[in-house]
Amino acid sequence: MANIKPFKGLRPVKKYASKIASPPYDVINSKEARKYVKNNPISFLHVVKPEIDLPENTDLYSDTVYQKGKENLNMLIEKGYLKRDENPSFYIYRQKMGNHVQTGIVAAASCEEYKKNIIKKHELTREDKEIDRAKHIETLNANTGPVFLTYRAKKQIDDIIEKLTDRKPEYDFTSEDGIQHTLFVISDPDEVSLIIDNFKEISTLYIADGHHRSAAAVRVMEKMKKADKKYSPEKEYNYFLSVIFPHNQMYVMDYNRVVKDLNGNSEAEFLEKLSKIFQISEFSENRPYKPERKGEFGMYLDDKWYRLIIKNEYITDDPVESLDVSILQNNVLSPILGIENPRKDKRIDFIGGIRGLGELERLVNSKEYKVAFALYPTSLDDLLSVADAGKIMPPKSTWFEPKLRSGLVIHELS
Repeated sequence: MANIKPFKGLRPVKKYASKIASPPYDVINSKEARKYVKNNPISFLHVVKPEIDLPENTDLYSDTVYQKGKENLNMLIEKGYLKRDENPSFYIYRQKMGNHVQTGIVAAASCEEYKKNIIKKHELTREDKEIDRAKHIETLNANTGPVFLTYRAKKQIDDIIEKLTDRKPEYDFTSEDGIQHTLFVISDPDEVSLIIDNFKEISTLYIADGHHRSAAAVRVMEKMKKADKKYSPEKEYNYFLSVIFPHNQMYVMDYNRVVKDLNGNSEAEFLEKLSKIFQISEFSENRPYKPERKGEFGMYLDDKWYRLIIKNEYITDDPVESLDVSILQNNVLSPILGIENPRKDKRIDFIGGIRGLGELERLVNSKEYKVAFALYPTSLDDLLSVADAGKIMPPKSTWFEPKLRSGLVIHELS
């Protein structure tokens, strides 16, 4: 069962919510973050990317950075920008991006259930990134960025959420990227219990995004548990901040690839090798080719867009090998372009679908990259199937939109 817990959230005073709420720490770099906060001293980026308040040559993993994050969080509390709720609460977080709407529950998720694989993963994590996030959590004594969780949708929970959002929200604002963010506070004990009881009937939660944040939270839990002579499983450090959405409301975009060279192949040789794996046709319309179904790829090379369709003999039923990201990696990127480890190879980059296919054209036309591949989005069903099989997706398989804002609710560990 899914054991989720209400908590006394640390969150913005209502009039400051839109100014404090920020993009996640890992979707913009330090340079972009400095520009973003130029006229906003209370942006939560000062907490989740505290290097922006230090000299530009500062080591991102130095203790100075984590201490600055703690200092900035304390400032927001001491100056009254953030307040702590008096009662344990859940929070319902709704996002609207164009016609897409998703509504989830902000809750404390169980570290023990992560360890027991009740909260399932689909990505590998890197130890250095786990350590970085663990230091941030431990220094600030708080989870400042939520983990994006999902579950197989259940009508009874949908009905409860619909009822609980038929009231005036605590926050309702539109961020600079056009996304509407609405938050409801659920603190009534009966309503809190109703949510808890219904989630007990959910057998599995899945990490959609935030594998390093969840793994880091477990690292911190283990350390604090070991040092705690009065340990209780109900202590807050046994839980991490999450937002939990039903799977049928989530929006997965394409996650595309650009490669710097053809690994010694001429363009003609490259196309010849591809023709053994794909049906290839030149796309004659004056626009990028966006794949329309699984097994299709768009490719931009030498000012031309091509449509690639995988041949039947390369199709498999394996939940991982059948993914388009795997097909591209196993049949093109590795054997033809020599990219064995896409996590570390500097010749490849990954472009989220939110940036559009025009960005692929721009990068190739700049001559910094030689070829671009447009992919059909990985489906939520694919993600759940991989996680249920206990397998791991290739890196950069999914790009979720809209992104969860940081700073709307903070989960303190004690």
